Amino acid sequence: MRKIRKGDQVVVIAGKDRGRRGTVLQVVEEGRRVIVEGINVAKKHQRPNPNAVPPIEGGIVDKEMPIAISNVMVFNPKTKKGDRVGFQVDEDGVKRRVFKSTGEPVDV
Repeated sequence: MRKIRKGDQVVVIAGKDRGRRGTVLQVVEEGRRVIVEGINVAKKHQRPNPNAVPPIEGGIVDKEMPIAISNVMVFNPKTKKGDRVGFQVDEDGVKRRVFKSTGEPVDV
């Protein structure tokens, strides 16, 4: 079980986008990096490909690049800040992610 998953709201804590919030689109490289919507955007020169389905136009496109997982924290809506995540096993034997500061579950 991972501390940060696809679909989580995260806050960037280091780098050029520090303080910005976004949604995790993908976890890459065995959980070492994440792609966050609207964060760490780079310009990419793209060659046209008329044979692709759908056809790809050429030009300069904005693309979200991976960011190190250590540079993001899961956003806690109660405290309105980034928070550390831990694990807790319920009496049912189900392992859940919880915020370290409040002890409330991450997945609501």
